Amino acid sequence: MARSTARPVVKLKSTAGTGVTYVTRKNRLNDPDRLVLRKYDAVAGQHVVFREER
Repeated sequence: MARSTARPVVKLKSTAGTGVTYVTRKNRLNDPDRLVLRKYDAVAGQHVVFREER
């Protein structure tokens, strides 16, 4: 079975400038805007805002 286009894989990049990324999926129908999550950045050693990268 093929993957749905409604839930694409997105890359989240740290706003701390460390180059750390997370990979996740999002529902494009419910969240058409860019995803913004607060997650742990191991290089910075703290929780920072991660934004969806295209």
